[in-house]
Amino acid sequence: MTRSAPSRLLVSALLLASLESFGQESAPASPAPTGEQRVTRSDAARSEGVEQDPLGAVVAPATLPDGTTALYGYVGAPELGVGFRQGIAGFELEARGKLQWFQLSAALELAVRRKVYERGPLALAPTLGLGVVLNSGATYMDEDNFSGVLLRVTPGLVAAYRVADTVSLLGLVDLPLDIGLSREKARRFQALGGGGVEVYLGSNLSVLAAGQVGLETFRERPGEGQTRLGWATKLGLGARLF
Repeated sequence: MTRSAPSRLLVSALLLASLESFGQESAPASPAPTGEQRVTRSDAARSEGVEQDPLGAVVAPATLPDGTTALYGYVGAPELGVGFRQGIAGFELEARGKLQWFQLSAALELAVRRKVYERGPLALAPTLGLGVVLNSGATYMDEDNFSGVLLRVTPGLVAAYRVADTVSLLGLVDLPLDIGLSREKARRFQALGGGGVEVYLGSNLSVLAAGQVGLETFRERPGEGQTRLGWATKLGLGARLF
């Protein structure tokens, strides 16, 4: 006995539905994102939504963020200078060159800076520099100057206080000690303290105005030490590279 047409249609529909259901169950499910993938996506989203703070290139901030690079230059009295700053692993490395145009002396230094205190808008970072000074001994503007090659050690401190989105007040302490290499008894020491302000101009550029005063002691040979007023002024411009 043959089946009726409606019966054959019903059987065919049931077989087709069963095959579709089996195909859906056997298809592999998309794997859930791993923890590492979720973290990577989250970090990327945060980095897209948050821009790095661009204020500071000459002296501010107390230390540059990791991976950040800056170039700067300044004019002033008694010296001119240029420098390169690099934030790395919680420290800041700095290379700087200076021309003391009162004495016609040149200095090349490497320095490291480390932030040791931060609370609210205030941050403190001691610095330590090491370099060499080549002094011509010119006396046309400094009659007490003397020639020689000297080793320079420069402890110091930078205090940065953020007063606005584009303004940082600075406290500066520098204690450079020059020790004669060509003349073993030659010495020069300065104790300078002061402050300044660094302002963000836009386009990753910042401008600095600063001044320091203190004491300077020096001697060309034993028994001839002198002490006098020490001072420095700076007007600088710096740029964040990345």
